[in-house]
Amino acid sequence: MTDAPTGPRHVAIIMDGNGRWAQQRGRPRLLGHRAGARRVREIVEACPDFGVEYVTIFAFSTENWKRTQAEVSGLMTLFRRYIEGEAQNLLKEGVRVRFIGDRVRLDKKLRDLMHWIEALTAHNAKVNLTIALNYGGRDEVARATKRLARDVAAGRLDPEDVCDETLPRYLDTHVLPDPDLVIRTSGEARISNFLLWQSAYAEYEFVDTLWPDFTRARFEEVLARYGGRDRRFGGVRA
Repeated sequence: MTDAPTGPRHVAIIMDGNGRWAQQRGRPRLLGHRAGARRVREIVEACPDFGVEYVTIFAFSTENWKRTQAEVSGLMTLFRRYIEGEAQNLLKEGVRVRFIGDRVRLDKKLRDLMHWIEALTAHNAKVNLTIALNYGGRDEVARATKRLARDVAAGRLDPEDVCDETLPRYLDTHVLPDPDLVIRTSGEARISNFLLWQSAYAEYEFVDTLWPDFTRARFEEVLARYGGRDRRFGGVRA
């Protein structure tokens, strides 16, 4: 009998520190976001080597609209260019792309590109890359609750049958396993409204490295530490 794998199956990443990385170099914040986008490719391509089947990245939160119009506009352009520029590489590398978050506020061109790359990579299975775009954990739960309430009102769901296994079927992540490990870069130690329901029993790693400097080697170190943790999910080992 072989030992069970010790690494995480699903890793979620709060990619923090792009703006500070650029400012430390006396450059515009958007330059840091571009550097961060390049780092995504390296980490996603490393996932199969470490047994990671799912990776979810926090690209833009529902709160990020509070940033300057110039930065928001630049980020939206970056997202479009990322999809257009990375599509063939993601397809070749066997990466399936999904998006979570509320798409309504995004412009039509970006929404169309999101739909296009999801369809293009739908048959890939080597790595499952989920991009959280205009995403917030509270917003996700609120939207899921509305959908659940509509099913109750329409008689498709009995209120007495609602339990903690019901709501996940209405979440944006309903086709994904819960994350085993959540990594936040840049030294900040908060979860910033990311995967609130799904991460109830995830392990967390807060690392000082800014996201553009988060190399494959640094990723491997974090995964190795995860392998030494004792996950009991509220229970006690015999």
